[in-house]
Amino acid sequence: MVQSVFINRVNAFLPHAAVSNEQMEERLGLVGDKPSRARKLILRSNGIVQRHYAIDPATGAPSMNNAQLSAAAIQGLTGDGFALSDIECLVAGTASPDQVMPGHAVMVQGELGNPPCEVVSTAGICLCGMTALKYAWLSVASGESRNAVASGSELASALMHARNFNAEYESRLSELDERPEIAFEKDFLRWMLSDGAGAVLLQNQPNASGISLRVDWIDILSFADQMPACMYAGAEMVDGRLQGWSRYDGAERNRLSVMAIKQDVKLLNDNIVKYTVEETLKRVMQRRELSAQAIDYFLPHYSSEFFRERLAVGLANVGLPIPQQRWFTNLTRKGNTGAASIFIMLAELFNSDQLRAGQRLLCYVPESGRFSSAFMHLTVVGQDD
Repeated sequence: MVQSVFINRVNAFLPHAAVSNEQMEERLGLVGDKPSRARKLILRSNGIVQRHYAIDPATGAPSMNNAQLSAAAIQGLTGDGFALSDIECLVAGTASPDQVMPGHAVMVQGELGNPPCEVVSTAGICLCGMTALKYAWLSVASGESRNAVASGSELASALMHARNFNAEYESRLSELDERPEIAFEKDFLRWMLSDGAGAVLLQNQPNASGISLRVDWIDILSFADQMPACMYAGAEMVDGRLQGWSRYDGAERNRLSVMAIKQDVKLLNDNIVKYTVEETLKRVMQRRELSAQAIDYFLPHYSSEFFRERLAVGLANVGLPIPQQRWFTNLTRKGNTGAASIFIMLAELFNSDQLRAGQRLLCYVPESGRFSSAFMHLTVVGQDD
């Protein structure tokens, strides 16, 4: 028997003080000791004015790893009768784990030091935070566990730092290229991504006081049968197909910045709304009752303000024109934190005292890895519901 599941606590963790647009290149370093030509253009387009990096502002050294970011967010869920030792299922997703093996989630458990429990890692890009949340939800809904903790985190700065690109820059200089800077598909993402983590506690009963969010449904769809890879790391595109890092020796990996995150910006712009909004919602709305009038808050994860109006058009095209006055996003203030973004949005709204019993939330998380999308429907419940 499927039972109701409630998000009873939400917490976000953002390392250090916010970093402004003027500070970010100093924090991430200059590739080849030269400023990026693309930075200002990209920042004007994405609308982000501040973000956070797990980089010590005094020394420039990394101050936390990804597992520690996740653990910090999860620790914020404890108190008032819930302890780390109570966790029955722990699910953690990230696109930027500290290592290839072992899985990210077991490293998070190691940082937390909580007793043995079911521990699951979810992989992907922005969507792996939502897949972590869905696994946790299903675990409680099925009765396999009474509670579950799900987290999403990103340590983008570890991949975006200039030290990762200097070998490629030097090789381009030696080849006497007319434009020796790193390729735009890599430089583009240096000014788009940032660090952060968030976590939720799901239980089979709502909070005794205050509000909870009942998870009504989570639908996730992939269009990899129709679309090529658009955003990737640890691989190179060769003749239209990804060739993984293990096919390159160490010198080649450095020379080509194989481990860097890349994105085909034209493929992204042409297809992200079509597939992750329109094609996904066409299928979701065949099985779910959805109307714009019934949604009190729409929480969209998008990478850039550039996509805001396009997203609005996509919603209208499928008959779900949610007015932008009902959208809730903190992208410009908290940055694009990938898999953590939906948790960081939920944490701010859940803890803001704005929500009232009976209100309905629709959350949207796309990823351009190979074009996948998730929609989650939540209902606010409380003592006055």
